[in-house]
Amino acid sequence: MRLYSLIVPVYNRPDEVNELLESLTHQTYKNFEVLIIEDGSSNPCEEIVGRYSQQLRIGYFFKENAGQGFARNYGFERAKGDYFIVFDSDCLIPENYLEIVDKAIENKGWDAFGGPDKEHKDFTLVQKAISYSMTSLFTTGGIRGNKKYTGVFHPRSFNMGISRKVFEKAGGYKITRMGEDIEFSIRIMENGFKVGLIPEAFVYHKRRTNLFQFYKQLHFFGRARINIGRFYPREIKIVHVFPVMFLIGLMLLPVMFFVAPLLFKVGLVLLAAFYGLIFFHCILKHRNVFVAVLAIITSTVQLGAYGIGFISEGLKKFLKG
Repeated sequence: MRLYSLIVPVYNRPDEVNELLESLTHQTYKNFEVLIIEDGSSNPCEEIVGRYSQQLRIGYFFKENAGQGFARNYGFERAKGDYFIVFDSDCLIPENYLEIVDKAIENKGWDAFGGPDKEHKDFTLVQKAISYSMTSLFTTGGIRGNKKYTGVFHPRSFNMGISRKVFEKAGGYKITRMGEDIEFSIRIMENGFKVGLIPEAFVYHKRRTNLFQFYKQLHFFGRARINIGRFYPREIKIVHVFPVMFLIGLMLLPVMFFVAPLLFKVGLVLLAAFYGLIFFHCILKHRNVFVAVLAIITSTVQLGAYGIGFISEGLKKFLKG
């Protein structure tokens, strides 16, 4: 029976850790340990972790702040499991998650894997809209665990697992922030390991609770894609440039009203069609008009913030040569 080590880096989020650990107490597959890596927090969660010492096989570690990638490495080095699974602290884990993962590893022989994320029924309307825009084929191209995506699947660190032999051969995270999970995934594949998506092994990912926090997160993601390009230039693809094209088009639309009325009308029709696709697709998925309206807003924030981050970091790298 495989032992799984669940590794969670934390930075000033004790309430999230409490919800995550509570969800783990309901796992149907019981052979696992939990390692909470406190990454230099000023608001630690040690007391929260202590509440679960009788319900979970759990360890708490405090280290100086160095970012989530190196915090995960810290956990890998101390884990006893056959497989290491990393979660973000703002995730809730369905009760059959480990059972699904274990069966998939048994059937497929994955050395490393990832799963998608979904919204929980208790999420706020804004969180549901954010979750939609972050998982929709229209806004991300399906790169975050969508079965319809035709490119190479790269596990993401909010829901990602590796075998012990992967860590021993490929090592852990080489960079600690800004695309560290994609760089790690690519390096795992380059070492010849079998990597796959387990569509049923999803987590409920809360992400950010308001639009400002969401903007900051997506701005960071845009910068991170350029950072990945430092190591793997081929990993900057058209799907990653789409937010830049959207941002430029949105910014040029008012200008075209005065200098090119025909182009303005074409641009307005394209924008309306894009927003219409998001609205009606979200309606079909959520059956909620308010979430669908908010999805238009969150999708605009997502693409705009990503585009701004992508451009700003790209210019910075270009000016530095």
